Amino acid sequence: MRRTRTRAFLAATAATTLVGGVWTAAVANASPVPAPDSGVIDKYEPGLLRAMERDLGLEAPEAVELMEFQAGANNTADRLAKTLDDSYAGAWLDGADAVTVAVTDTADVAAVEKAGAEAVVVDHSLDALDAWKADLDDVLADTKGVPSFYVDVESNQVVIDVNRGARAKAAKAVRKAGIPADAVTYEVTDAQPQTLMDVIGGNAYYINGSSRCSVGFAATGGFVSAGHCGSVGDSTTSPSGTFTTSNFPGSDYSYVDVASGNTPIGAVNDYAGGTVNVSGYSAAGVGTSVCRSGSTTGWHCGTIQALNATVTYSQGSVYGLIRTNVCAEPGDSGGSLLAGTLAQGMTSGGSGNCTSGGTTYFQPVGEALSAAGVSLITNGGGGGGGGGSDCSGYESSFSGSLSSGQSYAHPYFYSGAGSHAGCLDGPSGTDFDLYLQRWNGSSWSTVAQGITSSSHEEVTYSGSSGYYRWVVDAYSGSGSYTGGYDAP
Repeated sequence: MRRTRTRAFLAATAATTLVGGVWTAAVANASPVPAPDSGVIDKYEPGLLRAMERDLGLEAPEAVELMEFQAGANNTADRLAKTLDDSYAGAWLDGADAVTVAVTDTADVAAVEKAGAEAVVVDHSLDALDAWKADLDDVLADTKGVPSFYVDVESNQVVIDVNRGARAKAAKAVRKAGIPADAVTYEVTDAQPQTLMDVIGGNAYYINGSSRCSVGFAATGGFVSAGHCGSVGDSTTSPSGTFTTSNFPGSDYSYVDVASGNTPIGAVNDYAGGTVNVSGYSAAGVGTSVCRSGSTTGWHCGTIQALNATVTYSQGSVYGLIRTNVCAEPGDSGGSLLAGTLAQGMTSGGSGNCTSGGTTYFQPVGEALSAAGVSLITNGGGGGGGGGSDCSGYESSFSGSLSSGQSYAHPYFYSGAGSHAGCLDGPSGTDFDLYLQRWNGSSWSTVAQGITSSSHEEVTYSGSSGYYRWVVDAYSGSGSYTGGYDAP
């Protein structure tokens, strides 16, 4: 397989600097973007930081640096995925060191490096790998001896996990699907993923007075969890509610509409006497550090290994899952997966345990919210915004919560020259403002702003290429906000 690695920061004239969002090269007419603002550690709850220290060996400042870097790096990778189109072959993070973007066309290397990422030239685009993986869903799902398969962007392959003696069966399916042999790798494993439920005890919710699962994320009027936890019409206790949406197998999501008197809160139990606020949801890339909360084993952390994984349980196959090396055990099913404070998914199943370690799969949260027609509740609030104006329809979104007098700078991104547009919807009755800032080589400079006396702001700006960020300021009033932006 052709795999050519290039590094912008290996140029003889470049001085490389690790900063709070991406690797960038200090070359002529370019300056490194800044490290995280002082005091940023305060926005991360102690329970989350303790879990990352226990499972990842990171002291609090290291964990915060990692999460700040990964937020910016995933933002960069997401934007490159949109601009590179057919040449894009996936992206992954290497801890707090670098974000790598794979492309199939050498002509796109310069664009990747200009955005501050490392470029790798490979044979297969992500669209091609996803299409071959979809073909395997048709011919290999529910096959005994093949517990899972997924797209591995780092190796530019479709990886098929096979139990001993099952490789020939899997290879036959690959040939039947017409998938190129050089695009497939087989991994022999003794693991057999199982859905994670039916363990008694712990802080959770109960289904039909018997089995137990874990709440995923608070959503409008209730919460999302795993589909295998209950079917439509099943009742729950602690909190009391009813499954109104459920899909399993195929997908593994559910939505429980809770009874009056139960108040959904945009936060996750950190099993250390506190909670971690949920600031929104945005899919993180391969290599991102993540942490999981569940009612059997509490908080555990690890990294994302792959996206778009297919797993075959005894009940049938589930598609499009997030594969991680975070441990989990029965009863953790449905529980929350976070990248920093951003929701990722709900615990589906896996193999291993939290004594010896294992592999765990998660249902992406976005699919569950869309299927149920509900919105994620963020930052301990009841609705995640609410000035009444609509900031939907933008290419990227953001959300958060501020007290009066506070401000927050969302992760920066690299943009080409052209028109920017931003929108902010703050809490009703408040004065929240929106600023667009550009890095001028030594500091952030405001280039456009929306500073009316209302809670809703819209900003437009046309500028040159460079690093930009959106800043929300609570001029007066407190609460949760949502927003969106488009960039060239």
